Amino acid sequence: MARVLYLLACAAPPVQHIDRPIRLAQERGWDVCLGMTPTAAEWTEQRLPELARLTGHPVRVAHRTPGKGLDWPPADVTIVAPATLNTINAAALGLTPTWVTAFVCEAVGKRWPVVLLPCVNSAFATHPQFGRSVDVLRAAGVRVLLGPGGFEPNPPGQGKPEEFPWHLAIDTA
Repeated sequence: MARVLYLLACAAPPVQHIDRPIRLAQERGWDVCLGMTPTAAEWTEQRLPELARLTGHPVRVAHRTPGKGLDWPPADVTIVAPATLNTINAAALGLTPTWVTAFVCEAVGKRWPVVLLPCVNSAFATHPQFGRSVDVLRAAGVRVLLGPGGFEPNPPGQGKPEEFPWHLAIDTA
């Protein structure tokens, strides 16, 4: 039976290439379930049916309705990528404005394995709360792939979304 990977994506430019990590993980034997923040889902709206077919699971964007059964198998590991400043700060502060951040908060509390690959520009990365949030998540057991060997922020407007290092998160998972 395949290992199950939850890939939770936020609204950063690399989300336009979300099929790449799905295919890479599948090549490595993972059963991938895709979740997105509402804005990420809006950015990829035309591709959601294709992405559901690719994974074989519905794409989750919102909290499940109470009393409704689970539509995904339990995860062995979760990757949050691309992880935005908003999602990183919200998860570190225990805030749950989206299903993605609520899942990360629950995963931290239950000690489920989470790998987080940020996608923030250097201006966002220098905000004092960002550093505190990264430290909080790391202390809580989240593998935050930031800095040498991980994601390195670019100056604003100079990111290359097609070169986002998805493989780092898949390798870590």
